[in-house]
Amino acid sequence: MTLQAPSSILQPMGKKGTSVLKRQRELKKAEKAAEKRERRTEQGGDRKPGPQVASVDDLRGYGMVDEEEPSHKQPS
Repeated sequence: MTLQAPSSILQPMGKKGTSVLKRQRELKKAEKAAEKRERRTEQGGDRKPGPQVASVDDLRGYGMVDEEEPSHKQPS
């Protein structure tokens, strides 16, 4: 009588399936996002809610505004 080892024992120990690796990547990504949320709540609500608006200096830095000061007059 010959004994045979189960096929799971014969597979190399270091090789993982792609689904296992994908699950590990997703878990790591989710943990990182959770840590980021925790840090944000610990720091307090220093962010103002609402849309972010660029200042004239920011726009000038991006080259979107002429070098002269913008006029705040409404055309009539």
